[in-house]
Amino acid sequence: QVQLVESGGGLVQAGGSLRLSCAGSGRTFRSYAAGWFRQVPGMEREFVASISWTGGSTKYADSVKGRFTISRDNAKNTVYLQMNSLKPEDTAVYFCAADRLLPVATLTSGVGSWGQGTQVTVSS
Repeated sequence: QVQLVESGGGLVQAGGSLRLSCAGSGRTFRSYAAGWFRQVPGMEREFVASISWTGGSTKYADSVKGRFTISRDNAKNTVYLQMNSLKPEDTAVYFCAADRLLPVATLTSGVGSWGQGTQVTVSS
């Protein structure tokens, strides 16, 4: 398990951009696959994007393909989510998640390591 802390959320107008950061504790974080999920109150947590521990493999939800880019800097123990062309439907709490063995897209609350979340609000 690693500790994860998200930052970079905020309020932005539709069409704008935000970059989220997820800082992982300890040198072992660089050996974890990591990713982002989002959740709207009353809805299931939704997979957004993931990246392998090397950064060589990425995966995206269809709803964000072409608009969001996930990347990582293992020297800084940080994973990023660059969000462009934001839409009001992207409004949610965004969570960072990581695991050494399981595919990130399969993680659920209580499985793997999770951050506390950061709010992203996109106004129309």
